[in-house]
Amino acid sequence: MTAIRLPAQLVSLQSQLEPPKIDLQDLLQQTVEIAEICCQNAAAIDRHGVYPEREFESIAAAGLLTAPLAPQLGGLGIGIATSSIAELLQILKQIGRANLAVGRIYEGHVNGLQLLQTFGTPDQIDTYAREVRDRHKMFGVWNAEDRDGVKIVPLGKGKYRLEGAKTFATGCGCVDRPFVGGTLPNGDWQLCIVSMDEVETTIDSEWWQPAGMKATASYKVDFTGVILDQSELIGQPGDYYRQPWLTAGVIRFAAVQLGGAEALFNAARKFLQSIDRTKDPYQEERFGKMAIGIESGQLWLHGAAAQLQQYHATFAGDSATISPNAQALVAYANMVRTAIEHICMETIQLVERSVGTRGLLPPEPIERIIRDLTLYLRQPAFDASIANVGRYALQNADPDSLWTYEPAPKI
Repeated sequence: MTAIRLPAQLVSLQSQLEPPKIDLQDLLQQTVEIAEICCQNAAAIDRHGVYPEREFESIAAAGLLTAPLAPQLGGLGIGIATSSIAELLQILKQIGRANLAVGRIYEGHVNGLQLLQTFGTPDQIDTYAREVRDRHKMFGVWNAEDRDGVKIVPLGKGKYRLEGAKTFATGCGCVDRPFVGGTLPNGDWQLCIVSMDEVETTIDSEWWQPAGMKATASYKVDFTGVILDQSELIGQPGDYYRQPWLTAGVIRFAAVQLGGAEALFNAARKFLQSIDRTKDPYQEERFGKMAIGIESGQLWLHGAAAQLQQYHATFAGDSATISPNAQALVAYANMVRTAIEHICMETIQLVERSVGTRGLLPPEPIERIIRDLTLYLRQPAFDASIANVGRYALQNADPDSLWTYEPAPKI
């Protein structure tokens, strides 16, 4: 491990120009084109010490970094306005289908901008929106830690010092403005934003030795000695864990994961076509099951978008109030996450049976996609998510209307 100053990333000609004027339909089309770049380069970056720099240069140039900002900030609001949440989920699925590592990092960027716009002050929102819009800075959320986790130590006069490290720091090397959670002296959990290109940190790249998702560069980062200003602390203590915002966000990574299942389905189908093995009745049965599962996942994403839009016009609602329907939204998001995990796991198993050993050998992409998807599916608290759904269903007096809302308020 060595102490380094992380350089500014994604410095390109586009970042020196005016931010692109983006339109939602154009963005969807550009996502298809970017996904092709991601897919073609996926095998090349499937190794330790590499992150998707080329891919995120294309993502920045297309306006996908800016798109999660509200329209008044120069974006399209795809991460904060529920009127376009369906399009966001399709974008995430499309990128995940191309390369799960890229999808994971981009989902973190969307998550970070959602947190900023939900819990930040107007000045903070304006400042960091300019960072995205004018300088193509990437956001992320680095919350995982071991026993040497981050502590936020007040120094007085609006200054704070960080002590400790984060693990699974996804996108280390291309994420410029991560949200970093830490413990205050009273034990409360506080979010802050660290400008990685302006501070000294110790990055342990050897900590990340996974079987899959190698290109996410999810290293261990020690922030000890970093000094922050009060303006870099976002929201109030405990905001990160507030519901329904925390759990509602799982639909984003579920969309990326479903994209991975689609990629696996398509790769296996292409392989069997290439060796003329598509007319076997057992193969037909397997692919029938997979097709049903993937279409079910798509319907779950449509359902999630509808539930969020019915709940409120902004993602998971206004942070100043809590809706009586918050528990219903949390339970529905947990259902989406659980259902899509089952779909992905079944797809992996059926594909392995369909292609056999031969289909799992390079240069076929199947084995790589399976490694990436298997690791990505291991999100925390899976059993607790299912239990939450059951608890909500058992406690609800009218099981026929568990997820029926009034129309979303207008803004």
